[in-house]
Amino acid sequence: MRLCWFAQANAAGAVVTAAELNRLAETIAPVPGVTEVLLFTPGTTHDPYLNDGQPPALALQVYFDGIEALEGALDGPLMALADPAHLPSLTGATFTQQAMLARSFTVADPVFRTPPDAHPCTYLVAYEGTAEDLPSWLSHYIAHHVVIMTRFPGIRQVEVCTRIDWCGALPWPRVDHMQRNKVVFDDADALTAALNSPVRHEMRADFSTFPPFAGAVSHFPVTTRVVRPITRH
Repeated sequence: MRLCWFAQANAAGAVVTAAELNRLAETIAPVPGVTEVLLFTPGTTHDPYLNDGQPPALALQVYFDGIEALEGALDGPLMALADPAHLPSLTGATFTQQAMLARSFTVADPVFRTPPDAHPCTYLVAYEGTAEDLPSWLSHYIAHHVVIMTRFPGIRQVEVCTRIDWCGALPWPRVDHMQRNKVVFDDADALTAALNSPVRHEMRADFSTFPPFAGAVSHFPVTTRVVRPITRH
């Protein structure tokens, strides 16, 4: 298990520039305790069951080596992200944030074979409400739904994130989604192939067996840029 922090910017029609992505990487990667940074920008796919509209203009997932590092970053270096000048293309965007516990699951072949001119593609899912019995919900999800996920053709990563309590002064509004999931593939074509495979039909059938829950569920394909931490000496 790992600790991570999600941030998301919703801004209709906005396009984050390569320079802004580079600036984000340069800001976050050197922060003490950061172990990995993922930058998500809108991707495309075809899901035979769902179309939740345009993905967020930008999403971040930052992994930390402990809660002290996560909270220290949100009280310190990551406060710079709140400056509108840091992301001018997202002026006026609605930002949200949430810290979570990330569980990773084994897949048959985790080695990425992303073409040189492409990026991995993630299907980013959020269960934004809550369940009547959250422990039972999570136990059922991991015991049944995740098992099906790991059988997607071409799957490289499966992750389930659950909420935690956390401190931090970064002044973006907080959300309290009960769960987020990620399935990650070599590229957009691999994600689309998986979503149109028999495993996707199994996933849809299993959805009807979930314990009772309320709230919106979103599914967004996102292009994924991986940034490794920078150690300062």
